[in-house]
Amino acid sequence: MTDRSDGPIGRLPEHLLVEIFTHLPVCEWVQVACVNKQWANIFQGDCLWQTAIARNWPSAGLRKRWPGPIPRGSARRRFQALYVSENFVPSGGEIDELVGHTYLYLKEQLERPAMPPSSILHGTIIDQFIACGKTGEQAHDLASKIWLAVIDSLEENEQTFLLLKRLAREGELMCFFFHLQFFLPFPYSRSYKVLWRVFDKLFTDFRDCFSGPDYHDALSTAKSRFQPVPSTWLGH
Repeated sequence: MTDRSDGPIGRLPEHLLVEIFTHLPVCEWVQVACVNKQWANIFQGDCLWQTAIARNWPSAGLRKRWPGPIPRGSARRRFQALYVSENFVPSGGEIDELVGHTYLYLKEQLERPAMPPSSILHGTIIDQFIACGKTGEQAHDLASKIWLAVIDSLEENEQTFLLLKRLAREGELMCFFFHLQFFLPFPYSRSYKVLWRVFDKLFTDFRDCFSGPDYHDALSTAKSRFQPVPSTWLGH
């Protein structure tokens, strides 16, 4: 995209530029922000994001701040959370800003070099939803949907492979503690669907990343949790 700072568009006042930008598809915003310094500053400020929220989710402004460890954040953060809730986490057509914030929180934590134990992350999510009035069953269901959505969003690279292996090993430890009867009660126990998705991505999307011994160790762990295992997981 060429620099338009000296043309008619470049001479428009900022509030009109904000109106134009918020009518563009979200997928083009990164390119628009790279046109010149003025436009980049608009995307770094709150005005554009507040306008975009008001236009796309008018009722979002009525949502009060919630208790719990996951904050609402800036207008830009709120826009990202609302967009995530609408497009990435299935919720029966209902837009829930907190669900989007929880997705962003979990994704960022999983991508940290020193990632906290997944049980701590899961417990934080459960506590957040319960603090906002959800029942244990509702909190568990929402947490599972968010875990699945985040796992599906991860890029196929070495970092994700190592993360999935770690989550699989944590699943093995959870199984061990289960047999010793030292396990977290519902709703803090993590969903089997989430661990299934972890192994499914390992054995399908990352099969070629395994060494022979690592693959057989991972498959042995999977067999201890799931019977029968899918045929697509077999055959390294």
